[in-house]
Amino acid sequence: MALVSAKDMLEKARAGKYAVGQFNINNLEWTKSILLTAQELNSPVILGVSEGAGKYMTGFKTVAAMVSAMIDELKITVPVALHLDHGTYEGCYKCIEAGFSSIMFDGSHFPIEENIAKTKELVEVCNKKGLSLEAEVGAIGGEEDGVVGKGECADPEECKKIADLGVTMLAAGIGNIHGKYPADWAGLSFETLAAVNEKVGEMPLVLHGGTGIPTDMIKKAISLGVAKINVNTECQLSFQEATRKYIEEGKDLVGKGFDPRKLLAPGCQAIRDTVKEKMEIFGSIGKA
Repeated sequence: MALVSAKDMLEKARAGKYAVGQFNINNLEWTKSILLTAQELNSPVILGVSEGAGKYMTGFKTVAAMVSAMIDELKITVPVALHLDHGTYEGCYKCIEAGFSSIMFDGSHFPIEENIAKTKELVEVCNKKGLSLEAEVGAIGGEEDGVVGKGECADPEECKKIADLGVTMLAAGIGNIHGKYPADWAGLSFETLAAVNEKVGEMPLVLHGGTGIPTDMIKKAISLGVAKINVNTECQLSFQEATRKYIEEGKDLVGKGFDPRKLLAPGCQAIRDTVKEKMEIFGSIGKA
């Protein structure tokens, strides 16, 4: 099955009151783990790629070719979107050229009029090519792969202005942050989310910073229009912990038959377990 736009899967998710998970990829092993889990659970999935991860994997063309080939070789039949995460204006065009099926333009750090102008241009380009486009209003707090946000809550009126341009989905800051949530985190601003939801109508909303948000908050966010939830840090942490334990147990060390495939296996299984847990919470299992 070829890569698809995220449009249909997110519209179905919004109507069905569940969310599709976006899980960021960093290498072949992570990609394989996520795809196999989605196929096993019959769930649509979005593979997120930050600009930093794209550079690490030698470039966006390499990423697109790897994912497309893997879908074919693994006989993946569930819908899969390859999505640029927090893309710059220039990065969006690079991913469009490379063969991504979905793009996020993060213009939240621009004045709203500039955000609108650049987003409007990208809407026209993506529509012509059949790609889905995510826009952002109100910066997401914390830092992820060099992208830093202060965590402002979005202005619902500004959200409407961006939504009216015809984007596929909208990420609105509602107190969510990238990375781990601090102990004194105030929680999601459901008042802001409800106001945004009312302004944008049936447009699917996106919740970034899905790691560490309590299940009850996730369920409430989905009930208020969230149809896509991003998870990155939790996969990183689970991979790191599983690999650390494997090494500390003295398995597969240099001089004892070192095999990188064995070394990576526990981390990959941890990612699969994390993705499965999140898909259960999001309600996307069996929705492909």
